[in-house]
Amino acid sequence: MEAPAEQKRAWNLCGMSFCHSSNTVSSSSSQRVHQHSQVLDQSNLHSSKTVSSMAKSLLPARRRLSLDPQNKLYFPYEPGKQVRSAIRIKNTSKSYVAFKFQTTAPKSCYMRPPGGVLDPGKSLIATVFKFVEHPENNEKLVDQKSRVKFKIMSLKVEGAMDYVPEQFEEQRAQVVVEKVLQVVFLDPEQPCPALEKLNQQLAEAEAAMEARKKPPEETGPHIVGEGLVIDEWKERRERYLAQQQVEGVDSV
Repeated sequence: MEAPAEQKRAWNLCGMSFCHSSNTVSSSSSQRVHQHSQVLDQSNLHSSKTVSSMAKSLLPARRRLSLDPQNKLYFPYEPGKQVRSAIRIKNTSKSYVAFKFQTTAPKSCYMRPPGGVLDPGKSLIATVFKFVEHPENNEKLVDQKSRVKFKIMSLKVEGAMDYVPEQFEEQRAQVVVEKVLQVVFLDPEQPCPALEKLNQQLAEAEAAMEARKKPPEETGPHIVGEGLVIDEWKERRERYLAQQQVEGVDSV
């Protein structure tokens, strides 16, 4: 027996409402799942960035300079005198690098040059001057090696430029401490490899300084023809005027 038409319409309406409600529930639940996954992705991304930044902070900074000697500055031990040390600084990076010296004893030490800018692959020998004080209370020589220290810092710069010490303060976040050098005294009366190397580097530094003092050689073409012509013309004119004066005197 078939159901009346009104009963069929009621069933149809119930079925439509049930389908609509089930679709709505599934859609809202899928949206919540998508939003939750986005939150998880953002959280994972943030945590990965945090871990990456922490790992970078723990890693040692990449060096731009190589130093020779690497960890120490050797000075001849001569109390009451100003002595010298030397260190070779080389730019091992592919960019221009500025370097700067600092010392814990600025009143008794100074550097030449105190800083500079090195081209990629270039090097120089810096000379360090220090006044050696007389030991107090018969203090041993070996006890003085850790009192004075030097720090060499580097900063990447854009292209060849003049050395500007203020850049190290203005761009403090990009400054790298290359090395902290410890002062070690050598007995000048006892030959050793460190003393021989020091003397060799000091000789190279002096030769480089003398070379910088010489005026640069002229590389352009030398124009001498014009000068010779002018000088010859002046000489002819002077002879002509002298001859005219002599002729004038004779005619009188």
